[in-house]
Amino acid sequence: MRKTHAKAWRRLHESASAPYRHAGRFAWHFARGKLGRDPVFRGIVERGLIGPGRARVVDIGCGQGLFASLLAAMSAMQSRPGEWPAAWHGTPEVASYTGIELMPRDVARAQTAIGHLQPASRVLRGDMRTADLPPCDLVVIFDVLHYVDLEAQAAVLRRVRDALLPRGRLLLRIGDAADARGFAISQWVDRTVTRIRGHRVSPTWGRPLADWKVLLRQLGFSVQAMPMSQGTPFANVLLIADLDT
Repeated sequence: MRKTHAKAWRRLHESASAPYRHAGRFAWHFARGKLGRDPVFRGIVERGLIGPGRARVVDIGCGQGLFASLLAAMSAMQSRPGEWPAAWHGTPEVASYTGIELMPRDVARAQTAIGHLQPASRVLRGDMRTADLPPCDLVVIFDVLHYVDLEAQAAVLRRVRDALLPRGRLLLRIGDAADARGFAISQWVDRTVTRIRGHRVSPTWGRPLADWKVLLRQLGFSVQAMPMSQGTPFANVLLIADLDT
């Protein structure tokens, strides 16, 4: 079983990384490294966290659009008999994907690499605090809310709640500030990678995991927390937040 899953993931990883060859060596190497080493992508696939019926996706802080490329690779693999492991939950074919990204270089890489993958896919330059969020079934926010202050974090999450359709889901990965050492390491790595990608390093704001849960529940979400930093020294947690209605 493990060998089957590992083989399937390798194929998926290669397929999702391949479009970035068109965006240059940096984009391709970054895609391969991030998709291969960050446990959140494989974790979402193997644990079926997208769920059925969630075909309209908004990706906030999408970077160069790795999640869009992964979704397209997943859809293609499921269309080929025998390639998708039986133990993995099926995922809907994406009806629309909207990526929102502040950094113009990442937007350009995304548009070059994945602009052709879905007819209804788009990556827009915008600030998550003000960008329009279309009605959607799934919102993904990985490791970006800490770039705005606590009040702005809550405001972004209120806008996410308002954009989500009934039974919508938010996949939110955060750093647990209660784990001082792991959180500090993750913030140092984050700043380093930001510099390498050619971006300005900004201040960051964290919360303990318990506070994130309280905030999401106040906004009407039911929340599950899943550790999501396996194989790394970080304190990352994936919050699976569902609207009850």
